[in-house]
Amino acid sequence: MIIMEFMLNMKAIRVIVLMMTLHQFALVSTQECPSTHDLLNSLRQVEKMLAVHETSYQQGVRSLRKKISALHNSTMAIFKMASCPKPDPPSNGRRLGRVFGVGHEVHFLCRPGYELIGPRTRVCLETLKWSGQQPMCRELNRTTNSLASFSSAVSSFATSAALSASSSTSSPFLASSPTSSSPSSSIRPSNCTHFLGSTHCTCDVGFTISGRDNNICTDIDECHLFPLAQPGRLCIHQCINTPGSFHCVCPSGYSLARDGRSCTDIDECENHSHNCTADQLCVNTFGGFQCVTVECPKTKNASYVKTSPMRCERNPCMFGDRACNQAPNSISFHFLAVVSNMSAPRVLFRVSAARVLGDTLRFGLGGGHGQGHFSVQRSGRQTGTLLLVTPIKGPATLEAEVEMSELERNTLLGRYLTKVTLFVSPYMF
Repeated sequence: MIIMEFMLNMKAIRVIVLMMTLHQFALVSTQECPSTHDLLNSLRQVEKMLAVHETSYQQGVRSLRKKISALHNSTMAIFKMASCPKPDPPSNGRRLGRVFGVGHEVHFLCRPGYELIGPRTRVCLETLKWSGQQPMCRELNRTTNSLASFSSAVSSFATSAALSASSSTSSPFLASSPTSSSPSSSIRPSNCTHFLGSTHCTCDVGFTISGRDNNICTDIDECHLFPLAQPGRLCIHQCINTPGSFHCVCPSGYSLARDGRSCTDIDECENHSHNCTADQLCVNTFGGFQCVTVECPKTKNASYVKTSPMRCERNPCMFGDRACNQAPNSISFHFLAVVSNMSAPRVLFRVSAARVLGDTLRFGLGGGHGQGHFSVQRSGRQTGTLLLVTPIKGPATLEAEVEMSELERNTLLGRYLTKVTLFVSPYMF
């Protein structure tokens, strides 16, 4: 309205200036031949009038700007007064939402590996207070006793939250269903806010609103919506649904990763949590460990001595002892840990000769179990490769023998045996 009044005043001023200008020229036109002096005087008078009106116009603009600024400041003061105090984010979590006015909502999330206790959504009420209680983030525990104490904490918090909600909402569901405050219940009352004659009901994150009057919140079973066998699964091993959320569990021998969904293998050999003896070798596997004993073979044709923890060397043969010369010159032992149903073909191990004395070097697959799963290929002049050709479903233990033979004019100079043992995990991770 102030702007319209100002524009009308400016229009009236322009009309007056135009009429006065025409009047001056009309007076001059009544004379037969106006002089140059008279015309210059008329123009000077018009110039003075325009300067006066320009000054008046600028003063009006400044006044209008001051009024608009005052109106804006008063409006912002009203909005600032009608807002709730800024809510703090929970420890190990964060708050979503930057508007804290009446009727607005803020949401709370926890970091991976933490469970939110309390409401995930709070609404600024007409009393300039937030609905519900301040939530908190509790670290997920993996043991049964920790899980029990965690459920107890949820129970006490949910009971106090329900009592607080019953004093601030008019939902009849609280009076009719005393089990709604139980932490294990999948049904709870909705959060209703009355603002400007209308009612707005919401549910915490992880619940869906239902009921005739939108007064019921039903838990969403995330584990059922995203099964383990389908893409986009929530947990790599096991998903446990909780009221409003879920958490993942790993099998024995694994720990829950920082993302709260994956499982990380525990290296029992490195952290010395195994029970292997001093003369045994600890081999870490996916989800466990194996205690192995490396022993040199005992044969009647040749004798061996252990030259390193993973290698046996043949003693020198008697001159002309053909059976002894046919025995392997050395036997090496290697242990590999793999997951179940690993994709194939896949390179498992490479055997190389440090130096070649003869003119021919051959690689082949020797005895052992699981020959249908393995194959040996030549990958270089002095290198052979052990391949996995078919997947192996765990748990399983398989052994493959890679034999390298050195010949000179088809005469055997030496045999070198590498025994590779595979420990296949029962899990695919």
